[in-house]
Amino acid sequence: MPQRHKILLLDTGNEWGGGTNSMLELLKRIDRQKFDITCCFYKDYSRAQGQTIGQVLNSIGIPLVIIPQRRQPAWAKLTKELGRSLLFFSRSARKAFVRRIDRLWRILPNASAIETLLKNGHFDTLYMNNQPATNEEGYLAAARLPVRLVQHCRIEPVLTPPVVNLVNQHVTKVIAVSHGVERVLLKHGVKPALCTTVNNAIDIHQPLPDRQAMRQQLGLDDDTFVFGSVGSLIQRKANHHTLTALSLFHQRHPQAKWKMILVGEGGERNALTQQAKASGIADKVLFTGFQNTPFDYLSTFDAFILASQSEGLPRVVLEAMLLGIPVVGSDVTGTAELIEHQSTGLLFPWSDVGQLSAHLEQIWSNAALRQQLAARANEKIRSTYAIEHYVQGVEAVLNPAYSQRDGHV
Repeated sequence: MPQRHKILLLDTGNEWGGGTNSMLELLKRIDRQKFDITCCFYKDYSRAQGQTIGQVLNSIGIPLVIIPQRRQPAWAKLTKELGRSLLFFSRSARKAFVRRIDRLWRILPNASAIETLLKNGHFDTLYMNNQPATNEEGYLAAARLPVRLVQHCRIEPVLTPPVVNLVNQHVTKVIAVSHGVERVLLKHGVKPALCTTVNNAIDIHQPLPDRQAMRQQLGLDDDTFVFGSVGSLIQRKANHHTLTALSLFHQRHPQAKWKMILVGEGGERNALTQQAKASGIADKVLFTGFQNTPFDYLSTFDAFILASQSEGLPRVVLEAMLLGIPVVGSDVTGTAELIEHQSTGLLFPWSDVGQLSAHLEQIWSNAALRQQLAARANEKIRSTYAIEHYVQGVEAVLNPAYSQRDGHV
């Protein structure tokens, strides 16, 4: 057997979301005769029923290394507060100062630990599963080593000139999950030769959930129209816009029989619960918390809503389209790449709750439109976003013959 290419996969995030699931789907299918992969996380993420990322990785034969994270030291906290006070006149200066302090106590120690792992493990490639701004330690760790550096950019990146300089100096290749994400990278100055798009994708042949059984489990009548969303309850997902739009819908149609199901957990849950109460729709909104099988819950929806401020190429939209559920999404990078307005879904300008509410009313009242949108979207997913294309694309980039350290293909 030829020698396998040794890869250290770094994920420094703090949530188990769509990007993590896409990574796991890749690891389940990647050619183990070519690639020897070890994962490196900052913690052993857990989800519902106590299942951890380490357990999932172990079940598919992927080792996991944890770099424990220490609490922010008192000196760092005090220095940040002092800096914020002195730099009150400039938001950008405050952010840059805080970043420098974080670099000293968190980023540089993590970079040192990652560098040691790369050396001791004789790894050939550092493959980072996030976005450049949250993977600075990886760039610093690989800078002095003869390793390839691959960045998988799974969301619309936040880029500053120093981050772009890091990417251009050290990366071998940046994988964008959508053409929109690649355009953002190029717009901010990342070299074109370093960028390639490998569309996010899903298993189009997977068994589909029993919709009727799941609806019965959730106590949903056949004549209850179910709006729904799946994802972390965080500010970026803008679920507060969705609830505002539903409140407007409820005011126009007080007799309509409907539910809104929010599948996921996060820091915005309490605020969203209070918003639903204040809007008089609390009895219509179901918070399920984090679920190990969100696909099952997704199957109960009659319409899927994604109101996010930013996305990469949202896996959950692909899943909704595979299930034949019409999608209403914000017109942002990633989501807009999947939805052709009035053909494969409905788009609205981000934060325009009036337009979102109008779309919800339209999709609720028009069964023929729902069927048309769902059918065209399903056809698009099956022809373009099969997971085999995704795996082959990432494998091609990870193959050392694909590109050299200078990024030339």
